[in-house]
Amino acid sequence: MVKTLKFVYDMILFIFLYLVAKNVAESIECRTVADCPKLISSKFVIKCIEKRCVAQFFD
Repeated sequence: MVKTLKFVYDMILFIFLYLVAKNVAESIECRTVADCPKLISSKFVIKCIEKRCVAQFFD
């Protein structure tokens, strides 16, 4: 019984994380860089590439 409940819990968690990741993967449409959200970070910059806002990470 406990193993069954744990399995159901794990499946619900996995499906939820998959759906969240799927929504995050959809990017914001833009025409210029000004259309993209402004985020202050030294690790990445958001640019408008092929009419989509894309985060470019720095090493």
